[in-house]
Amino acid sequence: MSVAKYISWFRDIGLDDRPKVGGKGGSLGELQRAGIPVPPGFVVRTEAFEALIDALERQSSLRARVEELAADDLEGMRSVSHELRARVEEAPLPADLQQEIRDAYERLGESGPPPSVAVRSSATTEDGSDASFAGLQDTYLWVTQADLVLRQIRSCWASLYSLESLSYRRRQGTAESAVAMAVVVQIMVDARTAGVMFTRSPISGDRSVICIEGAWGLGSALVSGEVTPDRWVVAKITGEISVRDVSDKAIRHAQSPAGGVEELAVEDALRRESCLSDEEVQSLRTIGRQVERHYGRPQDIEWAIDRHTQQILLLQSRPETVWSNKDQQAAATRISDPLQHVMKVFGGRR
Repeated sequence: MSVAKYISWFRDIGLDDRPKVGGKGGSLGELQRAGIPVPPGFVVRTEAFEALIDALERQSSLRARVEELAADDLEGMRSVSHELRARVEEAPLPADLQQEIRDAYERLGESGPPPSVAVRSSATTEDGSDASFAGLQDTYLWVTQADLVLRQIRSCWASLYSLESLSYRRRQGTAESAVAMAVVVQIMVDARTAGVMFTRSPISGDRSVICIEGAWGLGSALVSGEVTPDRWVVAKITGEISVRDVSDKAIRHAQSPAGGVEELAVEDALRRESCLSDEEVQSLRTIGRQVERHYGRPQDIEWAIDRHTQQILLLQSRPETVWSNKDQQAAATRISDPLQHVMKVFGGRR
């Protein structure tokens, strides 16, 4: 089998490969290497993005247009964003790149029907320990055809030039030559329940607890703020559950028959039912501790429970940055009231 020019499988990559596979891709490969279950997938490496951008640069300036923008020039950014996104989305893909992506997508289906995949941006600047670009680039769920995968990969690249992303980079003074985009393509989890987990309190910084949020269906409902999740605070060592806050979860996100995601009403009998059993909470605690030990620092983790197998799968793990940055100034202390760990809704991600 010939060596792929643009594609890497999760099993072959780790965090050291972030310059080529981005933060999300490197994390997923690292998790798989550590023996932690993640949905199968591959990464379209930054070489593919660079090839496309170089071709566009030969036609007319792209990166220089961004670097000419002042950090407070919102109207200029909006105009440049519109232009550059259109250029990237409309640019033709090299034939060899198209074939590699089609072949990898077919392998994910294991000779069965076309698989449903998530197409997720993986910028080289995101999910690091010093800054978080989470949520600034696009993700597409339940993509079910090779042609759509190709289209959404290009849309992920184009989202690097969204108004929000441009504005963030100009405020940070990031050099455009340091910015590149890989794209993760991985099997979708038909989630019964999904959510996030912090291996330290996101509110107080307390490292003795793990904080978990979850809701029925796909995690996109939680991330978008359309549903108030159930919440738990669990002692990291003993497993004691000090907070169990079950909400009224009126809606859930699920696969649309036409592709993509649709919003559905949660059955009345489940709206006020806990979306996790105590055993699942403890399993998440165990996984959270394992991931934190592997990385050597607190983590912000996305997880899902497969509706059919009931297996817990991790979709992403990134360094916790807010309190880790504060730790350089002053140590976080334990707090006596565990409810203080969950008084705010945890932040969005993609």
